[in-house]
Amino acid sequence: MARVAIVTDSTAMLPSDLGDATELITSVPLQVIVDGTSYDDGVEETSPEALLTALAAHKTVTTSRPSPALLAEAYAKLAAQGFDEIVSIHLSAELSATCESSMLAAREVSVPVVTVDTRLVGPGVGFAVLAAAEVAGRGGSAAEAREAALARVAATRSYFYVDTLEYLRRGGRIGAAAALLGTALAVKPLLTIEDGRVVPHERVRTAERAIARLQALGVEAGEDVDGVEVVVAHLGSPDRAAAMASGLCGELDGKINGDVRVGELGAVLGAHVGPGCVAVVVGPRL
Repeated sequence: MARVAIVTDSTAMLPSDLGDATELITSVPLQVIVDGTSYDDGVEETSPEALLTALAAHKTVTTSRPSPALLAEAYAKLAAQGFDEIVSIHLSAELSATCESSMLAAREVSVPVVTVDTRLVGPGVGFAVLAAAEVAGRGGSAAEAREAALARVAATRSYFYVDTLEYLRRGGRIGAAAALLGTALAVKPLLTIEDGRVVPHERVRTAERAIARLQALGVEAGEDVDGVEVVVAHLGSPDRAAAMASGLCGELDGKINGDVRVGELGAVLGAHVGPGCVAVVVGPRL
């Protein structure tokens, strides 16, 4: 029976406790460039607090994919540990070249690597990773782990609110949401991910109404599912996120697997959405 390892990237927002899946999952950092200096996503210099300070100081913050060499190193290490196959699961190729790095790195290692483009970002990627790890943990093949990841992706819904579209515009990640720019000062945009791209979902007149509608979208995504996983992510908005999590728990009572997980966005995602962002991600329970 082949041993299958799972590789992902630092945008996946995996839970801190991976349990039995810990030894199966490897996370590779994307890069955060602050005023020309590059750092790994997830280190002290790219903590949410450091990002918020940099943005408030109007420093230039950009992001970059992990290099093919870094991914090849991770794959080679797993091969040396006795893994026979690798499933490498990453954020949308429409928003990052990380999948391209994975495919280039796969040519340099001795074991088969299956690259999975989730066409999602953030916790939705994490959902796919956990689904693949569950299959790998019980002896499934790389192909079976890939199918499990894609099935969970297909059933996951992601919605998010931003105070301004400016950060998405700067990073070139706004896609079809550019249609909202002309009225950005008059409306508060709710966005979603479709076909791997950031697109507008609704326009709401005030921040309060937008947050309330975001919660309603989360409820709608989970109310017809037997059991759901729910993550609320934010940047610099712990009170908004906590209130959102509490509201979702109340309205989806009995459907949620455990508690609503609340987490702050890392620097790579945070740099593109800006302070004040709140996201709700709902997927089927494993």
